[in-house]
Amino acid sequence: MKHFSKFCLALLLFGLAYSCKQADASAEAVDLKVATDSTSVAITSSNAAVDNKDSNRKFVRTADLKFKVKNVAKSTYAIENIVTKNGGFVTFTDLKSNINEKSETKISQDSTLETTKYTVDNTITLRVPNTQLDTVLKSMVKEVAFLDSRLIKADDVALQLLSNKMAQKRLASHQKRLEKGIDTKGKRLNDVTNAENKVLERETEGDETVLRNLSLEDQVNFSTVTLYLYQRETVQQEIVANEKSINGYRPHIGLQVWDSLKTGWYMFEAIIAFIVQLWPLLMMIALGIFGYKKFAKK
Repeated sequence: MKHFSKFCLALLLFGLAYSCKQADASAEAVDLKVATDSTSVAITSSNAAVDNKDSNRKFVRTADLKFKVKNVAKSTYAIENIVTKNGGFVTFTDLKSNINEKSETKISQDSTLETTKYTVDNTITLRVPNTQLDTVLKSMVKEVAFLDSRLIKADDVALQLLSNKMAQKRLASHQKRLEKGIDTKGKRLNDVTNAENKVLERETEGDETVLRNLSLEDQVNFSTVTLYLYQRETVQQEIVANEKSINGYRPHIGLQVWDSLKTGWYMFEAIIAFIVQLWPLLMMIALGIFGYKKFAKK
């Protein structure tokens, strides 16, 4: 009985030790997963993608990422959904399969195994609100199997926007002065025409400045993201039916001999018919020979 109690106690201690070891292993696995997820988020995101609402600076943000995914088509749909949910839109997508190698192996008289090795990739261009760029990049982490490259840029264009606005004011003021001069001092037709042309030039310059500013503000409000997705090479095998050889339709030797005899006879008939067509010539030759012999005797 005493030995049995010691044995049970040993088993209990062993069980407790094993349970603690399993708990430590599970905790390490969870910590590793959290660390991996944190690393993935860190490599896809950047401080350059974060919008500081309290800052007076205006940034044009762009991001270029290349990464491997498990399935390009599924990841494309997932990323497009992420962009739509965050108020963005897709401006370009080029999903395609590239055949790397193709071979055919005959496995039976009427079947062939067709093997195709191909890779699928997609180039996507996205426009997302500047305030949501960091969120979109972090949301795409679960689609990344391996990150090849990440380039995120934030160009400060606050001074350029200010410069464009100042140029607009100058052009508008100059245009008003020209119009006032036309109304008060323009007397001769040539003077009025030249002044009107100058006004038109200033209006054109003003419109171009406004459009440049609008384009710049659009780039500030919506960041441009370019993604290149690819997956590992895929092998597809398919059994296809062989086309029946033309030799299977060839007639037997007896029929071929009979056809040859008929063809020879047709040729013989054609030769006879051709000779008959030449009877006037043959008659002239015969008459010539007969006349020659008759006059030769005399």
